Amino acid sequence: MPNGYVIYDGASLLNGERIIVIALTSKSRNSKTGNMMQTYIITPHNPLYASKHGLDEANCGSCIHRGTPVSDAEDFYRKQAKGRTCYVKLYQGVLITWKQWDKGAYPVLTGHDALASLGEDKDVRIGTYGDGGAVPKYIWDSLISKAKKHTAYCHQYDNPNSSFDATMYMVSADTLSTAQRHWDFGHRTFRVIQDVNEVVKGSEILCPASKEMGRRVQCSSCMLCGGSEVKAKSIAIVQH
Repeated sequence: MPNGYVIYDGASLLNGERIIVIALTSKSRNSKTGNMMQTYIITPHNPLYASKHGLDEANCGSCIHRGTPVSDAEDFYRKQAKGRTCYVKLYQGVLITWKQWDKGAYPVLTGHDALASLGEDKDVRIGTYGDGGAVPKYIWDSLISKAKKHTAYCHQYDNPNSSFDATMYMVSADTLSTAQRHWDFGHRTFRVIQDVNEVVKGSEILCPASKEMGRRVQCSSCMLCGGSEVKAKSIAIVQH
């Protein structure tokens, strides 16, 4: 049995370039999330190369954590974008998944019934790498239609071309003002902060899976990050 499937291979909603979505079926070893179905949104390019040359706009959009693209003429030896602050380490799971895809290891799975069966009775993580808003919403709707629960985060809430849906996604808020704007809309946010004292009481709680909270649970046991359809406060986490 394959340990993953290509569930979308087509144009990014963010810039029209090709992206590929891979849903992994093997047991996740991620110590923070626990055993969830991981989904990688990649480009056809080696992810380090894509980061360095700005080709990750297709799967990550305008996220500020992408860093600044650098040409080989500027810095031949640099492996990824300058100043990249994304917590996802490209040389780990992302690179492994891309290499497997590049070898043709993942069969293509299409159609609502097939995707629904793939996600059935599982906890699904939308966008282990990449922004789910780059992918047509019907892909995610099918994948999680029979799932137990899901987590999802989106930076593309202001991009009219994205598939952002506040009921499905946490708003990835980079500033307090952005978070407050979305709270007024009834949206839930996931905000990166620098100190625990920045948590807004009454509106946010610290991520229960964070270091500051003693990693008391894994995401697979918490599942609070499922957008506004989850009736809970917004989430904040200290950047590391």
